[in-house]
Amino acid sequence: MLGDWRPTCSVEHLRLRAQVLADIRKFFAERSVLEVETPLLSQGIGTDPQLAFFTTEYSLVPQKQTLFLQTSPEFAMKRLLAAGSGSIYQIAKAFRNGESGRFHNPEFTMLEWYHVGFKLAELMDECADLIARLFDHRKSLMETERFTYQAIFQRYTGLDPLEFSYPQYCAYALDNQLPEAVSICGNDHAIWLDFIFSHKVQPYLGRNALCMVYGFPVCQSSLARINEHDPLITDRVELFIDGVELGNGYFELTDAKEQSERFDKELDIRRQRNLPASVKDERLIAALQAGLPECSGMAIGLDRLLMLLSDSASIEDVLGFPVNRA
Repeated sequence: MLGDWRPTCSVEHLRLRAQVLADIRKFFAERSVLEVETPLLSQGIGTDPQLAFFTTEYSLVPQKQTLFLQTSPEFAMKRLLAAGSGSIYQIAKAFRNGESGRFHNPEFTMLEWYHVGFKLAELMDECADLIARLFDHRKSLMETERFTYQAIFQRYTGLDPLEFSYPQYCAYALDNQLPEAVSICGNDHAIWLDFIFSHKVQPYLGRNALCMVYGFPVCQSSLARINEHDPLITDRVELFIDGVELGNGYFELTDAKEQSERFDKELDIRRQRNLPASVKDERLIAALQAGLPECSGMAIGLDRLLMLLSDSASIEDVLGFPVNRA
């Protein structure tokens, strides 16, 4: 008999998860946001070059078809929105290949919601309200912080994230003991930003507080709307507490043509990097053509949230059976 049959989390952590899920459902019920379910298996998948996905084979003799385990319920939820669902949320399993570590498990739990009629500022307010509700009587937080991406990046690096200079970024990497960045990032502005942000900015965000960083450079937001006042940024926000990234949200792009073109560019990048081929979700494009209502959406990693609420050192401490025990 295998000796690792037991779960890695405690009974107290199981209870905390159940209580947090109940609080989330109560929060959205009070706001008339409908709980929905969408498929985990799909014929299409996201094109983001930064994400790796799982595939499986569906056999219905004599036919066989490759299906994808979803990295997020986003596309199917947007199809519901286009069909008239109104504001919706979902607590769902999501799957990302090649992700395992202190903050990662290839199978994880995601809270995702879309509030019709909300722009980014209203979504940020709702995120602050939700986090306050979930931390109330569990863990004290300081006042919520809000920074533009440009301001916080410049504060900690001295670099302007909206103006890419390869020589300047290389010099910064070498001066800050990050020589591997030069070969990893090459001439790709988006990869440089992700690399530097994760090493030199993110660890300092949200010290015992919810920190919201918004207004990301346009090269980093394939599903967000370009800001109406500044074409160099998109209406995207990320959430951090104690240096841990918790969530990612957008004022959603509704233009079908622009979204399709963005997907095509990402598919080209995947080909250039010899990444596994992706299948553009044409049903999402059709839904956008039919008319996606103006809305903003947020996705939060619930396992990471539970880590913070329970002061756990690793995601394994709040999972019943992480991948090495699944």
